[in-house]
Amino acid sequence: MIKKMSRFKKNPFKSFFSTLIVCILFACSHVSLAEVNLNGKSIKWVVPFSAGGGADVLARFYAPLLSQHLPGNPIVEVVNMPGAGSTKGANWFSAQAPKDGSVIFSTSGSTQFPFLLDDPRVKYDYKDWEVILASSTGGVAYLPKELGSLWNKDPKLTLNENYTYASQGPTRLDLVPLLAWNMLGMNVDPIFGVKGRADGRLMFEQGYVNIDYQTSSSFLSKVTPLVKRGSAIPIMTWGILDDNGSIIRDPNFPDIPTFREVYIQIHGKEPSGSDWSAWKAFFIAGFSTQKMVVIDKKTDPEIINAFSEAFETIINEPSFVETSEKYIGIYPQSTGQKAIKFKEIATQIDPVAISWVKNWLNNSYSLNL
Repeated sequence: MIKKMSRFKKNPFKSFFSTLIVCILFACSHVSLAEVNLNGKSIKWVVPFSAGGGADVLARFYAPLLSQHLPGNPIVEVVNMPGAGSTKGANWFSAQAPKDGSVIFSTSGSTQFPFLLDDPRVKYDYKDWEVILASSTGGVAYLPKELGSLWNKDPKLTLNENYTYASQGPTRLDLVPLLAWNMLGMNVDPIFGVKGRADGRLMFEQGYVNIDYQTSSSFLSKVTPLVKRGSAIPIMTWGILDDNGSIIRDPNFPDIPTFREVYIQIHGKEPSGSDWSAWKAFFIAGFSTQKMVVIDKKTDPEIINAFSEAFETIINEPSFVETSEKYIGIYPQSTGQKAIKFKEIATQIDPVAISWVKNWLNNSYSLNL
């Protein structure tokens, strides 16, 4: 102790100057944040899907709230840029969007899966993006009235039916339902190339396809009216993860069985094996960590912070859960470090699961990645 005291006496101002430097740095940072003012600016929120899908519904729900809570209350405009299952918009955002905070971008599992599966059309990298909002979601599969009624009597009665499904592509979020239906023994013929799930829903309504699924936000706002009219019957959800990592019923759809429950009903046993492990891995990456709103990392850090703080204020409003429920459902919404962890989970999958899925895609759709 005496030696420590003597060393301190040799430099009596060291502690003072260290404290002063910290205070100055904090003050400068505080001033910089206070100077962020987006008054008169226009923010483009790019959604890489058609209008009416889950990512679009989420963006249009949040956009006016974001405008209210960003400094200076800028206009926040949702811009749809569909194509190539979202990779067109993602490539544009990565290569051409301004890096000044005037453009933010929505991702989904259909953006994450091609990235994870080394799809050659991917020209973007998640490491270049800072996540400012992360949102979990679920998914619901449904059938037309006649098939749905037969399914509700016993799913086994419908296994020999020929199903047609409007798909964005097998490396998109559609991987989850396509693999699930394959595991159930259903004969589902996908029509690839649909720009977004909203387009798939319209094809279902028009009778061109006889099976569809939507993410929760789109199902709640767009498919619920079809269910009420009796023209669509939900048959399963993908479920959600509990704290132990088990799949349980989605609280937004407590009366609809999960894929896991349907699997048990059809096969008489719990799902297991490589296909189940792969499905669950991609389900977690695609739904439990499904939608993210990102901004380019080269953007001024204080502007990035302003977006994160605006979203944090929105989701912490006392009325948020009640207001958001009918649009995006009851799912975790995250910012800050939680959102960063969310992104890590969404973009990192067990290599064994990735290898299995690539082999399955090759065998099922002659897709060699």
